[in-house]
Amino acid sequence: MTNRLPHSLRADARDNRERILAVTRTAFAGEGLDVTMREIARRAEIGPATLYRHFPTKEALVTEVFTEQMATCTAIVDEGLADPDPWRGFCRVIEKVCELHAQDRGFTAAFVSAFPRAIDFTAARERALREVAELARRAKTAGKLRPDFVLDDLIMLLMANGGIRTTSPAAAAAAQRFVALLIQGMQTEPVRPPLPPAVRLPLTVGT
Repeated sequence: MTNRLPHSLRADARDNRERILAVTRTAFAGEGLDVTMREIARRAEIGPATLYRHFPTKEALVTEVFTEQMATCTAIVDEGLADPDPWRGFCRVIEKVCELHAQDRGFTAAFVSAFPRAIDFTAARERALREVAELARRAKTAGKLRPDFVLDDLIMLLMANGGIRTTSPAAAAAAQRFVALLIQGMQTEPVRPPLPPAVRLPLTVGT
């Protein structure tokens, strides 16, 4: 009996962790990051102490929940950088990243937020943004991306795209149309009036 007890405790802890992550993914995807830790514990049918034992901070929970999406986002940007046509690569990144964000409201909120203590997530996010900036530079050099595009425009784009949820075929089609309109607006041709001065959007701090 005593030999089986530690294994049983480890199994219980593993089950609790998996249930926490499953509940959190569903909650964040549908409702964003405003869902409280106490509410997550309630939905996972565990006590708050158990939740905090697994994830001491909300930043730690966000990082764990969105690790896979962040890896996918990074892979999308890497693929765009590898394209010999920088404009095509840039468009592909915008399309795929917007699709990824439209599928998960919480990931959009996490990506445009600053989590000072979530080092791994922040580092991956900053790497993705740096690579998008490099891809944008190449597309400008190729004469395809309008020269007044700045990286803050991408954050604004993602925030706007976050209002679209691809929960139905109609919504998915609307999201594709929205992104197509955005990409057309970023092209150098046909010639369009210059954009208003760029505005640096404040990043929200996660709790």
